[in-house]
Amino acid sequence: MKYLIPLFLSMISITTFSQSIKVADEKALTDFHFAALTQGKSYEWLTYLSNQIGGRMSGTVSAEKAVKWAEATMKNAGFDKVWLQPVMVPHWERGTKEVAYYTLNKKKIKVPIAALGNSIATPKSGIAAQIVEVKSIAEAEKLGTALKGKIVFFNVPMKTTNLRPFTSYGETAGIRVNSANVVGKFGASAIIIRSLTTSLDDFPHTGVMSYRDIPENEKIPAAAISTNAAELLSKHLKENPQLKFYFKQSCHNFEPKQSYNVIGELTGTENPNKFIVVGGHLDSWDLGQGSHDNGAGVVQSMEAIRLFKINNIQPRNTLRVVLFMDEENSGSGSRKYADEAKVNNEIHLAGLESDSGGFTPRGFSIDSNQKYFDLIQTWKPLFEKYGIYEFFKGGSGADTRHLKTDETLLVGYKPDSQRYFDYHHAATDTFDKVNKRELELGTAAMASLLYLMDSYLD
Repeated sequence: MKYLIPLFLSMISITTFSQSIKVADEKALTDFHFAALTQGKSYEWLTYLSNQIGGRMSGTVSAEKAVKWAEATMKNAGFDKVWLQPVMVPHWERGTKEVAYYTLNKKKIKVPIAALGNSIATPKSGIAAQIVEVKSIAEAEKLGTALKGKIVFFNVPMKTTNLRPFTSYGETAGIRVNSANVVGKFGASAIIIRSLTTSLDDFPHTGVMSYRDIPENEKIPAAAISTNAAELLSKHLKENPQLKFYFKQSCHNFEPKQSYNVIGELTGTENPNKFIVVGGHLDSWDLGQGSHDNGAGVVQSMEAIRLFKINNIQPRNTLRVVLFMDEENSGSGSRKYADEAKVNNEIHLAGLESDSGGFTPRGFSIDSNQKYFDLIQTWKPLFEKYGIYEFFKGGSGADTRHLKTDETLLVGYKPDSQRYFDYHHAATDTFDKVNKRELELGTAAMASLLYLMDSYLD
């Protein structure tokens, strides 16, 4: 019996300790949410980034302004350390607004169109050619040399049946990236693609395309047309298979240019040389203001660290905000960050990326070993009262993925994504599409996860 008493007391001690940890965690999450909703800066910051700077293509003057703004903002927020990490980035600009139309029964039908990022221009007079509709790259390859001199129209809708729109985007984005590279070798004169969105609207959605290493003489202009235009064009092609399409774009690839990742730190009290990264990409496409993609992720990442400061929470490990440059065109910023981290032998415990818009928080995608995946599942009850319930295996994001090791926990912040592709890479991605409360709740969710990772990761 005398041996059971110490054991019983030990069990009470362990239980009490566990309960105190849970109470402390619950309080921290409550404090983060209260501070975000009452003292938040994320919406104010996004107002400036969207309305005063706007679209931020890498290599452009707007991107330079965004770098200076982000550096000053983190310094004013009281980060322990803020600096710029030089990186060479591609520099592509759209030029004058694109024009497209076709004529049917003597009626000119104008088509909303936008050049794809990295595309070459058309001749100054534009391109006018017979158009051929295909439903896949494989179908285009089967046509082969029959495509010579023609404009190839890739009419491939994003699936509406996937519950997660990002799944549909992943299934379809290869069309945008690779189709010009494939059909150029057959002598096609250009490509146009159906915009990557599940909505039917009149706004073309741009995005990156690649020529890879094909010869210069096989490079052809590439553009996207709106989904409504794609529907109508497909209908008219059935009525008149010989229909000719005209478009003109004046985009240009310039020499690479030096830009910067913007980095800020809140120094850890116990392990200052161990890092937990939170971030998103500072660049955006040029058609809109880049508010959801990815101004929201930028301000949420900075604000998540500021919430630690205003709640007087000192992290054990160093929390590092990284605002990556050039996610949209080539990913040079994230590769540069990961390469320098490796050269400097930096220990990264975890990375959290926000690049899915500023909508209502729903959960997190987790890219880790099983131990860390199981650990995060134990935190799930803490988030449920905030409407956050999705904790699933998946990628963390295009930028943090370069930090992946067997012992690094990578997480992607996942808000409700049902409306995201209404705005993605389009002129509709503007500040008025972001809801203040949703943005702030997302910031609190990110700060909460950072707190738990900092508390429990070794």
